[in-house]
Amino acid sequence: MDLRIFTEPQQGATYDTLLTVAKATEDLGFDAFFRSDHYLKMGDVSGLPGPTDAWITLAGLARETKRIRLGTLMTAGTFRLPGVLAIQVAQVDQMSGGRVELGLGAGWYEEEHKAYGIPFPKEKIGRLEEQLEIVTGLWATESGKTFDFRGSYYELADSPALPKPAQAKIPVLIGGTGATRTPRLAARFADEFNMPFGSVEDSGRQFARVRDAAAEIGREADEITLSAALVVCVGSDDQELARRAAAIGREVDELRANGLAGSPAEVVDKIGRYAEAGAGRIYLQVLDLHDLDHLELISAQVQAQLS
Repeated sequence: MDLRIFTEPQQGATYDTLLTVAKATEDLGFDAFFRSDHYLKMGDVSGLPGPTDAWITLAGLARETKRIRLGTLMTAGTFRLPGVLAIQVAQVDQMSGGRVELGLGAGWYEEEHKAYGIPFPKEKIGRLEEQLEIVTGLWATESGKTFDFRGSYYELADSPALPKPAQAKIPVLIGGTGATRTPRLAARFADEFNMPFGSVEDSGRQFARVRDAAAEIGREADEITLSAALVVCVGSDDQELARRAAAIGREVDELRANGLAGSPAEVVDKIGRYAEAGAGRIYLQVLDLHDLDHLELISAQVQAQLS
């Protein structure tokens, strides 16, 4: 079971804070550092000092880390034109020596679009499908050849399809809870499907839909990694657990019900239930980015048992 650290910088984090967490992620043996792609806080937090851009952040981390994978969960398809996104991600992949993964979603948070003057189209899934075709098509085009695309939302003509990533194929992540269109998109384009913040039972049902959609187009089930994203809150005793829950404004019982919370043994047991449902990877949503002792505990007493 791969464990990855997943951060939400729009809630309030500087680049230096993210760098500290990314270096701890690497030093403590976690597989990857991922971040959300949002420009506006959510809920009752200050969000200070303000948003950091996902791909600028990852470009910096690409040069200041050596081993961990780096990616987004998920980049909003509304934020960047697909040709520009393909260039950005390929460049960061080169900067990292081939450690980048692209999580790409349709975009959903209308308020952040209003706040920063970003168009928020009504039809987003159709746009996402075209974006996936364009981004993956540009990367896959042979050097010296050009890429053309004409869709309902985007047109590209005589694109040199450059630059190329360092990896032969950048892994693409697709996620969500949609019962029909999301699994079909995952079957066509995804190297990994991520179920965000779902119960064991809901995750298992969605994983099955993705496997079924893949089978319909002739893909083997094991070609798509299945993963879950869940808030994490671990304590070595009840007092430490309660302190960590309070620090992120949550209740222990709610975290136990909806995330990975409790003692290390409790969390290992619940991860096992997600594994039985089909997950081969877990993204640990870490909300207190200043509590590095939390990461050390998870590494020593959760990750060690899973290894």
